Amino acid sequence: MTKKSILKLNMAASDSADDSLYPIAVLIDELRNEDVQLRLNSIKKLSTIALALGVERTRSELIPFLTDTIYDEDEVLLALAEQLGNFTPLVGGPDFVHCLLPPLESLATVEETVVRDKAVDSLRAIASQHSQSNLENHFVPLVKRLSGGDWFTSRTSACGLFSVCYQRVSNNVKAELRQHFKNLCSDDTPMVRRAAAGKLGEFAKVVEKDYLKSDLIPLFTALAQDEQDSVRLLAVEACVSIASLLPTDDTEQLVMPTLRQAAEDKSWRVRYMVADKFTDLQKAVGPEITKNDLVPAFQSLLKDCEAEVRAASAHKVKEFCQNLTSDTRETIIMTNILPCVKDLVSDANQHVKSALASVIMGLSPILGKENTIEHLLPLFLAQLKDECPEVRLNIISNLDCVNEVIGITQLSQSLLPAIVELAEDTKWRVRLAIIEYMPLLAGQLGVEFFDEKLNSLCMTWLVDHVYAIREAATLNLKKLVEKFGLDWAQQTVVPKVLQMARDPNYLHRLTCLFCVNLLAEVFGGPQTVKLMLTCFCLQLLAEVFGGPQTVKLMLTCFCLQLLAEVFGGPQTVKLMLTCFCLQLLAEVFGGPQTVKLMLTCFCLQLLAEVFGGPQTVKLMLTVSVCSC
Repeated sequence: MTKKSILKLNMAASDSADDSLYPIAVLIDELRNEDVQLRLNSIKKLSTIALALGVERTRSELIPFLTDTIYDEDEVLLALAEQLGNFTPLVGGPDFVHCLLPPLESLATVEETVVRDKAVDSLRAIASQHSQSNLENHFVPLVKRLSGGDWFTSRTSACGLFSVCYQRVSNNVKAELRQHFKNLCSDDTPMVRRAAAGKLGEFAKVVEKDYLKSDLIPLFTALAQDEQDSVRLLAVEACVSIASLLPTDDTEQLVMPTLRQAAEDKSWRVRYMVADKFTDLQKAVGPEITKNDLVPAFQSLLKDCEAEVRAASAHKVKEFCQNLTSDTRETIIMTNILPCVKDLVSDANQHVKSALASVIMGLSPILGKENTIEHLLPLFLAQLKDECPEVRLNIISNLDCVNEVIGITQLSQSLLPAIVELAEDTKWRVRLAIIEYMPLLAGQLGVEFFDEKLNSLCMTWLVDHVYAIREAATLNLKKLVEKFGLDWAQQTVVPKVLQMARDPNYLHRLTCLFCVNLLAEVFGGPQTVKLMLTCFCLQLLAEVFGGPQTVKLMLTCFCLQLLAEVFGGPQTVKLMLTCFCLQLLAEVFGGPQTVKLMLTCFCLQLLAEVFGGPQTVKLMLTVSVCSC
């Protein structure tokens, strides 16, 4: 930074005697502070400084000063590049937006990639705010300078700027821009060619169709045959955009030879990119080319020697089949796709099997009931029994797709035994996945079928040795009660839950408490049910906590407070509960008279607070307690 820039800014901040500008002077001073964090904080408040200085001083003093600060830490430069993208109103609007170009041009040439990318983003943002004359006089020369820069950093940044200015310039300037882009596509540096390949599809969308075929298609072909696989794989992305812009005949003639070559490329990374973009390519080229060219290519990718390519292809199976035309869909799937899918079910790589399991259930609605039962169900069963937990999980999570096609009867006969087996799997995460799916499965099966086949499983999970399973099982019970109703719960669930209160394992008794707590939320109705659950809790607490008197006392006080909140009804109910608690306390605390007296006094105090009614009621209670 120059002394002249610093002096100007200091004068700008000190010209006025107004004390309100002192914070601005501090921010300006921090812009050149040795502490990186202070400089960073000041950069993030540039808009405040600019507002205080005004548009003229911002243009004439602040912007030149910022241009001089380009040689700074990367995090400071990143913040500066981001701030300048929103600076148009602070320099006087669109008529003066070109004054932001010098600092952003310098930022677009720095070595750090994230700074360059942010500078390019800001340049793209302000390009639309230039008038046509300013675009040709200021922005396009910047693009040309970056394109012809000595360092590859400037040339890579230039690649992202052609598309935002091309459509708004004259034909002569357009020809110059196409030539500059062509030079970048054949640059000696692989990083530049990679950047050009990444922006080729974007540039193709704004170029006239004639020039697309005459100028850009040859560039696409050359990039797709580049010696660097990092360049070739980015050309695949451009293929999607170019194919969507051309009619079918031109696509077949100009694009498909290159695409076929990419699908069989010697580098697995290029083939992976083709697999990853396959459904986008399918939509771009149309149904006829898909039938003739893409189906064999997809088969090849599903059988690729690299697991990463097979996994990426497997992810696209469902979407690819859905995008096929209705007249050829079933034939192509049964003849070309399904044999490959059968091989992938038993693939040696678990990532491939997991990717397939996440989408294979979606083939059921496409193929229909008969084909699903005959061809897909054996594959589902094989994957349900796969040794990889993630494969089983993906199958379980998508059972509803199959149920909608083949019906619950067929599903229960074919897949339910495997699900029951998974419910007892040694991997607790698999059991957890089954539990989480159980409410949905219960709704599909119905009450009778559920009680017959799966109810015992749900109760078994409550005493599982893994806490996460027990916790999920209690939530599962709550959801089942919400789905099947209170009558079902009282007949089927509540008796079994209360039976756990006598279990010798304290963990199971605690699980019982958790269940009671959740079921109380669902019941939320008659006071009788609440009273049963509350009395049960009191009794269970007295059994569970067989320790010091202090613990018992704390629990009893908690129960009294809870009862007072739950039963906000007539005084009679409160009186019944209080007497019950007094009786329980007398039984629990069979110790010295002093303890009993303390408890009695505590109860009197509590009763006086709860029953804030007539003196007669208070007197009756006092006499009752004293006699007790």
